[in-house]
Amino acid sequence: MTSGALARVIRSAADRRTDVERCDLCGADVPSEHRHLLDGGGEEVLCACRPCSLLFTEAGASEGRYRLVPQRRVRLPPVGTRGLGVPVGLAFFVRRADGTVTAHYPSPAGATRWEADREAWSDVVADCPPLATLEPDVEALLVNTAHSAREHWITPIDDCFRVVAIVRREWRGLSGGSRVWPAVGQFFAELTEQP
Repeated sequence: MTSGALARVIRSAADRRTDVERCDLCGADVPSEHRHLLDGGGEEVLCACRPCSLLFTEAGASEGRYRLVPQRRVRLPPVGTRGLGVPVGLAFFVRRADGTVTAHYPSPAGATRWEADREAWSDVVADCPPLATLEPDVEALLVNTAHSAREHWITPIDDCFRVVAIVRREWRGLSGGSRVWPAVGQFFAELTEQP
């Protein structure tokens, strides 16, 4: 009898799907291409199935706790970010609702974050007016100038977290190894503009 119960438990565990993503609100399976919500309480990006994502299309939904991450991607001409104090060539900048701008750069330990100088950000926006349209908290200026790249994009915040995940997954040793920069380059090569 015990062996039959044990066999069922083993079969049950083997039958579980571990590669399927689920909606963080209702638990339903979501396809690989799905929408995300920003949880403003913890600044966390959540997976959302289509029905749940539709609940947050209006700005006032959930009293601002959850915000639907937009899908807009805009390729920009080169943007001068030197004045923002970026110590590396791969970084993203998020304008907050209170007007501050946080700068982040991916590292093997996750995203390093600091507050960018407001005046320097104003200068960057003056030189690149489309940046004035960034939706606070859910869109970012994503920049890659590492290894002679010239990528400057307005992207959804979830794209930025994908870059962070790539760097964390592919980084080897002190300098990153031979896999991280080709993987980052592949990410940017696959970005497409989306109004």
